[in-house]
This record gives sequence, structure tokens and C-alpha cells, in this order.
Amino acid sequence: MSGGARPGKAGRGVPAALALVAAVLGAGFLLGRVSGGLGATRAWLTGASPGVHGENVAEVGGRPAALAPLPPRAEPVTGPGRPPLAPQRFGPAGSRYTTGTPEVALTFDDGPDPTWTPIVVALLHEYRVKATFCLIGANVVKYPQLVRDIAAEGHTLCNHSWSHDLKLGRREPRDILADLRRTNRAIQAAVPGARVSYFRQPGGEWTEAAVAAARRLGMTALHWQVDPKDWGLPLKRPAEIAALVDSATRDGSIVLLHDGGGDRGGTAMALRTILPRLLARFHLAALPPGVDPPRRYGLDRPEHPGQR
Repeated sequence: MSGGARPGKAGRGVPAALALVAAVLGAGFLLGRVSGGLGATRAWLTGASPGVHGENVAEVGGRPAALAPLPPRAEPVTGPGRPPLAPQRFGPAGSRYTTGTPEVALTFDDGPDPTWTPIVVALLHEYRVKATFCLIGANVVKYPQLVRDIAAEGHTLCNHSWSHDLKLGRREPRDILADLRRTNRAIQAAVPGARVSYFRQPGGEWTEAAVAAARRLGMTALHWQVDPKDWGLPLKRPAEIAALVDSATRDGSIVLLHDGGGDRGGTAMALRTILPRLLARFHLAALPPGVDPPRRYGLDRPEHPGQR
């Protein structure tokens, strides 16, 4: 009898052991997510193939089938006092909240971040999507190479203030201008010759003074239309972030996401779903940085060094 009882105990021990292993693994994953989740996120991003969560999406070369291209359009003229996109009547304080075209613009705030920005840039590269990165000046100074990596991929650069000061728009106009100029200088020090044609007020706390300061420096005041609140606490699950973006996005939407400011593992994972689903329905493009009008000899610039 005792010999027959042993297998029963062993049989009961196997499920218990498996349950213990599962509990340990689950606790480890949860701990990883709470502490930043980089290891789990990198492993997931590396192991998951493009479109793995994009049900019913036709795949061509590991990527959703492209929509028919839009007709080419001239790049808007910009420069001092010439933002690339005009204000919008119903945007907060006249800020811009849609692209004004059929294209959808993905925007990423609060970077650059040494953990999450490289993952987001790599995913955008994989799906051949250009986006707009709204950069915090203090982070730019810490991680200038990340800004160079963003620019090298052809993404549009946006000023997101020096230190993410939510009250910036309520400060004196000269203080707002000083903050924006300081941030632009940091971006252009990281990427000489870089064009910074957009400004996004931290928290979307727009005022007429903030919009006017951006316009004075030749930047469009950039708001958004779609906000899945991937920044909120408690952090949303990737599936929830993706579902919110998928359901709210329309032609011309500006979508707010984050690659900095905290644990952005959920956003990074959600992009595996967001990118193929949006690509199957919309044209995704970076906001146009604009071009300067030609400078005229004798008027805008001297014909020779001694002319002026």
C-alpha cells in the first residue's frame, strides 16, 4: 500500500511544483514591470513579429500592406514668424490639434529617454513610420546622441520646454521666450542645423502667451486630438492603450504618446498593435518641418561682406 501511495504523492507534487514555478515567474515579471520593465519589454519586442496583434491585417514583407500614396504636396514655407502650420480656431488658445490633411501624426513626448526612446525609434524604423518627437531641453543636454538618432531617422523635432513646467504658459512673455529659446539651442547644439518648427506646452496647459511665444519663434503651437493617457497612474495595459488609440483616431488626428517621463513599457508594447492597425487604415507621417523661403541677394543677405 505504501508503494502505491508514493506515486499519488508525487503526482500531487508535480502540479504544486508547477504552480510554484508559475508564481515565481509571475512575480518576477510583475517586479520587472514595476521597476521599469526593460528586460521583459525588450524580450517581448524582440520575440514578437510585426503585426502579431494586428488581426486581419495583410502583411507584405513583415509589414501591413501600404495604402495608395497620397498626391505630393509642397512643403509649407516657414522661418522666423512663419510657423509651418497655422493656428486652429477650436484648438486650446489657438493651438493646432489636427494635421489638416488625411495624414495621421504620431507624436511622442517627454524624451529623450535612454531606456524607451531607442525602443520607440527602433519600432518606428521597423514599420517605416515617421513621427514627431517633443523633446525636453534638460533631457536633450543629458542624451544628445538620442536626439541625433531621432533626427537621423527623419523624424520631426518639437520643443517641449526646458523642464516640463506646467505653469510655463502663465509666466511673463519674456520668461516663456527664454525657456523656448534655451530648449531650441540645446536641440540645435545636439543636431546642428536642426529645424525646430513646433512647440508643445507641457500638460497641454495652453495660454495665448504660450501660443504667441511659439509663433514669434517660428513654431506652430502643437496640441493633439487623441490622448490614450499612457502617462496616467496606474499605468494602463498595452492592450488598453492600443484600443484607445485605435478607436479614437480619425483622418488628420494628432496622437499623443510618450517615450519618456516614466515607465513607458506599456506604450512600447502597445506600438506593436497600434502601428499595424493604423497603417492598415491611415497614412502615418511626421508633421512637416517646413522650409525657409529663398534668401534674396541685396535684400535678405548681402552680395558681398562689405555691403552692410
